[in-house]
Amino acid sequence: MKTTTSTLLKSAGWLALTCASAPAAFAQQAPAADSAAQAAPAAEEGKVEEVVVTAQFRRQNLQRTPIAITAVSGEMLAARSQVSIADVAAQTPSVTLKPNSANYGSSLAANIRGVGQFDFHPALEPGVGVYVDDVYYSTLTGSILDLLDLDRVEVLRGPQGTLAGKNSIGGAIKLYSRRPTGDNSGYISGTYGSANRFDLRGAVDLGISQDLSLRLTGVTRTQDGYIERRDYGCDHPGEGIPATRDAGDCVLSRQGEVGYWATRGALRYKPSSNFEINIIGDYTSEKHEIAGGVLTYANYKGAGDVNPFATAIPFDSRFICGRYCNYSTYTSPADGALQASTIPGRLNYTGWGVSGQFEWKLADNVQLVGITAYRKYDETFSNEDDLSPMSVVLGGPNNVYFHAWSNELRLTGDALGHRLHYTIGGYMIDQKSFYVSRQDIRYAVPALVFVSGDPVPANSRAAFVHAAYDLTDQLTVTGGLRYTKEEKNYTFRRRDRAGNLLGGQYTTLDGKTGNYSGDNVDYRANVSYQITPRINTYVQWSTGFKGGGVNPRPYAASQVVTFNPETLSTWEVGVKSDLFDRRVRLNLAAYTSKYKDIQLTLNSCPQFNPPGVTIPCAMPANVGTARIKGFEAETSVRLFDGFMLDAAASYTDFTYKSIDPQAGGVGNPNGVQFGMVPPYTPKWKWSVGVQYQLGIGAIGSITPRFDISHQSRIWGAAVNSARTQINAYTLANARLTWRNEKRDIEASLEVTNLFNTYYYLTASEVSVTTGVANAQPGRPRQWAMTLKKSF
Repeated sequence: MKTTTSTLLKSAGWLALTCASAPAAFAQQAPAADSAAQAAPAAEEGKVEEVVVTAQFRRQNLQRTPIAITAVSGEMLAARSQVSIADVAAQTPSVTLKPNSANYGSSLAANIRGVGQFDFHPALEPGVGVYVDDVYYSTLTGSILDLLDLDRVEVLRGPQGTLAGKNSIGGAIKLYSRRPTGDNSGYISGTYGSANRFDLRGAVDLGISQDLSLRLTGVTRTQDGYIERRDYGCDHPGEGIPATRDAGDCVLSRQGEVGYWATRGALRYKPSSNFEINIIGDYTSEKHEIAGGVLTYANYKGAGDVNPFATAIPFDSRFICGRYCNYSTYTSPADGALQASTIPGRLNYTGWGVSGQFEWKLADNVQLVGITAYRKYDETFSNEDDLSPMSVVLGGPNNVYFHAWSNELRLTGDALGHRLHYTIGGYMIDQKSFYVSRQDIRYAVPALVFVSGDPVPANSRAAFVHAAYDLTDQLTVTGGLRYTKEEKNYTFRRRDRAGNLLGGQYTTLDGKTGNYSGDNVDYRANVSYQITPRINTYVQWSTGFKGGGVNPRPYAASQVVTFNPETLSTWEVGVKSDLFDRRVRLNLAAYTSKYKDIQLTLNSCPQFNPPGVTIPCAMPANVGTARIKGFEAETSVRLFDGFMLDAAASYTDFTYKSIDPQAGGVGNPNGVQFGMVPPYTPKWKWSVGVQYQLGIGAIGSITPRFDISHQSRIWGAAVNSARTQINAYTLANARLTWRNEKRDIEASLEVTNLFNTYYYLTASEVSVTTGVANAQPGRPRQWAMTLKKSF
């Protein structure tokens, strides 16, 4: 099956590109390309918008789609002052999205309903699927996406094993860009704000010919950092740590900068209403100082010597700088036999991709869709976990090289008098990463100083079927099935900085290869009933899985162990309703899930230490099982013309039912314990947004908007402790927008974090026993002004 499926999918991919390279072969008289394939029906004044989604492989009204799904238009994203994918979570129930700390480079921590992933490593699998124009982004690195020129965002909650495939166990986030229409329209906008923020965005839609249109978009964003990196010796002279700056000028740099630019080109060829090709290319560059961090706990109890200075200096709270500063030096000085190590303290990410998609209507009720894509990125980053002049952990510069080629082929149609709606398809992806990491870990005994260079080839193949049958005009039954086969190899290289073999535990680790292969079958069964034309109910059982693999960070050959896939099965009931002449929309969902073979990263695994040696641990393992229960509510209210209110709330109850003794429990006090929850899993979330558009005659209109969101307490690590706890917080944003009467010019003033709340995005500790922890604060209150011209 593997050979047949691969051949078929590769052929489909080449067909998509071949068709795109020869448009004349299909040319015929046809109307200019339109946006019907993606645009929802025009909104009616004073009524909740009709939204069209494609979550079940065909265009459906959001309210008739029996899935817990949030759909947000590009216009609403802008109204909420949201610029990146991480911002979307604030108004989406049960969803947590965070930009990762400096430890993990430019990557996304993602969690939906208590299931997800925050570790960027390319050999590990995400727990939330991220898609852009139906192309899967298979690593967390490269997933901090700008919300550039989007038509909509769809967030599917709960396991999407049959619809989205592998690694959408928690859910899926799908971004859809605007397709070219050939109407020669466009826009340009500029933003200036706090900390020298400067954004420039633009798009142009060109009609090249009657059948061919092109849309070009671009964005650049820059902003100064908000975390001061200070010179400890300058701030505290006479304590035995030499200063590198003169007194009175103790700021070395500012972390948390923004330096981002991206561009995308979309070519759309539509020679007839039966055939369409879309070719999309994109390029992204990110260059700035590493993410900002603050030391939150400093009481070093490790056995290793982390003081490189002649004066006896304990690693304690003296190195906790403050709310928005640290004493990071980007250096571990030479100490005895240990050479000095230095990191650049900067992130440099470059990524690009190209995709081709054809949509071919073979008959009135049958369509063939093929999608092929190639993606590649190269990232360099570094980190200093102790954020001090001491020498606990210095990582980098680290390099990640990644490329992937994917193909998907889907046949979608209707049969049996339009009562049966089916999709049959296949998917494949071949990817390879090469991870180079330079580590200087001096809290270990003996100190670990090495350079890794690890190739990780991986592939996945899948075949799926999905069908919905309308038993009556009100009652529909749906079923889905997907089979997935995956393989992954990891070869470890551990050398010194000159490329020489190291002794000790590295003798047997260097050159060792870990192998993993596995398969999985996912299922979906759904029954929906349309009580009235505006009230739809459903009950569903669905499954999903996150792929297994090999521990990517062994510090000895004994730690080269595999871990199995984790699985989730969920029962869900929901109701979707448009009430009071579509002035109020209320969608509710409740669920209960069985979570098995849970993958978490252990920071303590002494059972895998070589005899007589204490080494670090960062090992993914299947730690046990859990029960997850929760509910979600979303509402939109349009009481009168110009008024909009949107609100959402969710509750997530995560309970471990069993814990592997090697991972935690009573016999392992440093491991996961009953009563703990996975990283970035809030029990409660809620949000409210309200705006009112007020007409002011020939001057145009003004629209004030206010958004507020709340997240309850979470933890940044699998082993919950006070050192990795992120307290509950509430954030508010405000925006005032003026539009002229023609609505082609607008100006807005926004304030984010209106009440200047101090909060953490992420939190971590070096290990459970070292007594060193840090966190990444969110930005303080900031303002910005934007001017936009459409044409």
